Amino acid sequence: MTQFIIRRLLQSIPTLIGASIIIFLIFALAPGDYVTRQFENPKMTPERMEQLRALYGLDKPLPERYLRWAGNMLRGEMGDSLMFKKPVISVINDFIWNSFLLGVAIMFFEWLIASIIGIYSAVRQYSVFDTIATLIIFMLYSLPSFFLGLLLLKIFAVDLRWFPVGGMITTGSNYTGWAHITDVAKHMVLPVATLTLISVGGLSRYFRANMLEVIKQDYIRTARAKGLKERTVIFKHALRNALLPLITLFTLEIPSLFAGAMITERIYNWPGIGKVVLQAIYVRDYPLFLGYTMLITVLTILANILADVLYGIADPRVRLK
Repeated sequence: MTQFIIRRLLQSIPTLIGASIIIFLIFALAPGDYVTRQFENPKMTPERMEQLRALYGLDKPLPERYLRWAGNMLRGEMGDSLMFKKPVISVINDFIWNSFLLGVAIMFFEWLIASIIGIYSAVRQYSVFDTIATLIIFMLYSLPSFFLGLLLLKIFAVDLRWFPVGGMITTGSNYTGWAHITDVAKHMVLPVATLTLISVGGLSRYFRANMLEVIKQDYIRTARAKGLKERTVIFKHALRNALLPLITLFTLEIPSLFAGAMITERIYNWPGIGKVVLQAIYVRDYPLFLGYTMLITVLTILANILADVLYGIADPRVRLK
């Protein structure tokens, strides 16, 4: 197992280098940068722009800029954010845990609801529940996040006033302890509901498809022929094997815990990393966006390795050689 993990880590190095080159070139060759964005300021002169470009190293050739940036990344330095005027790693650390809190809640409810709907739909295939559930989840799956987010905001925050309009905590509040936790939870309800309703559709279909494939196997019919209770057959024998293909899907969702949700966080004014990165795109704060993108890339590569390891542990038929 240790040799497999080390080998996979070494194999991921070329992938990481290739990804860093592509990511850097995409942003470096994109029209405009932070300095040209400042040209909207009437006090900005062409001479001052050239000085800023030299200060930020934007006047250097692309290979030199890449090698300098990659060298800093290897040392754990992501550069300084042009928008926040502080190290990128500090900016990411300030906001990413807010997105992580949101992501954990979304993943929990997404997998809980999707498993219930998917398992019951498979057991009751083509029933009224299966038909209605399929219709509803595909309707939700097809809705854009900004539309559903604004709809829930209008109904439950503006009209009914059940939940706060936005933010993470009540403005001007000094809550501590349990009161602070309750206040944050109230602000989380609408953004969590928005992203959960949108994402639960695809996952529930995975559960349904895997369960349908498993419950038609011979060993399931044998278990029923032995007189085992239906609950035992479904949850002890069928579900356990149906979850194996979902291990990869689960591990690949781990980077999303840190990625944030740009549009939803913007709608609900949630102080997460997604909202900050969206602002960075507007002002061409490429050091921040590059650091964030590389962080998600590294997490995705590690999630792939974790998926292979967990799949080998869960299924004895798989040998990690």
